[in-house]
Amino acid sequence: MTQTAVDETVRTDAGGERCADANGTAAADGVAASVMGSASDTSVPENFAAWAVTELGEPSQALELRTNETPTPGEGQVLVRILASAANFPDVLMCRGEYQERPDLPFTPGREVCAEVIAAGPGVTRAQVGDRVIGLTTLPYGGFSELAIMDQGIVHRAPESLDNAKASCLFIGYQTGWFGLHRLARIQKGETLLVHAAAGGVGSAAIQLGKAAGARVIGVVGGSAKAEYARQLGADVVIDRRSEDFVEIVKAETEGRGADVIFDPVGGETYARSTKCINFEGRIIVVGFAGGEIQSAKLNHALVKNYSILGIHWGLYNTRNPQAVDDCHAELTRLADEGLIEPFVSETIELAEVPAGLQRLADGETVGRVVMEHGAGA
Repeated sequence: MTQTAVDETVRTDAGGERCADANGTAAADGVAASVMGSASDTSVPENFAAWAVTELGEPSQALELRTNETPTPGEGQVLVRILASAANFPDVLMCRGEYQERPDLPFTPGREVCAEVIAAGPGVTRAQVGDRVIGLTTLPYGGFSELAIMDQGIVHRAPESLDNAKASCLFIGYQTGWFGLHRLARIQKGETLLVHAAAGGVGSAAIQLGKAAGARVIGVVGGSAKAEYARQLGADVVIDRRSEDFVEIVKAETEGRGADVIFDPVGGETYARSTKCINFEGRIIVVGFAGGEIQSAKLNHALVKNYSILGIHWGLYNTRNPQAVDDCHAELTRLADEGLIEPFVSETIELAEVPAGLQRLADGETVGRVVMEHGAGA
């Protein structure tokens, strides 16, 4: 399938303003809403509105609003109407061309969604028309759009206990956190968990999952607003890295032992300093390199201090062990239904606000999860 632009593209600036197209047609802010039907409509429209990356760069400059021809789902695929799409840092990296997955241009970013199935291709058994689902979109048809394509293998029933915006946040971050903490690190009740970037998407999930597992959680953030957010999520101790030394505080909080598990989405110097406050037989989970530097691990140090370095590339489980992903989703649904985890959505935005919202995420100005939700401003 190829993404076909029916109309001329509409470019935005950082503030979300839209210009007339090459034919002089006005691109009013309500253009996207006019393409789709009502919230309960499962009919398939001929066209739909979507943001597309047509040239690599910052989200505020790389995204253009297009009216596209509706694709036909292929073998094992479903066509979905987007209810909500959660913004993730990989969306920013994809706009820049810096992510490990580099789709051909043009493509629509937004991998993590809550959506309603409106059509199913041949061989689909995991979902049917009308189902409310969560999971990953299949590029080039991403979630910052009105419609998207999803492969049925990464489609899961949305928990009834979560609304659309919160449900859209339950997949990537919480699955990554659960696999890292439970499948890899085998976290135990009573252990101390140190979470870096604790106000981010995957870090905030790790806080809640750590608390649900009975761990004592220490969160590291940058700034007072993010510190308050981490406390709301349930962190027992919150450290502001801008004014406090996390190594010394972790040692003080653990009577010199250090953290049993360290969850690190930042990398670089943060990883290097984490090795100074890891407990005997501790586990450091390498989640990513949001700090921009990929560190080199000193394996002699790991040997001398008897700690493990664990890498988590959660996406591989979708192809290597999809049953484990299904089992994890069942557990996350149970935890959500019991009120032990709940994604914290700090901001919902309309389709027209996506470039500006993604740019704020890129610039580190967001606290909590930013979610595009159709009808958010209603």
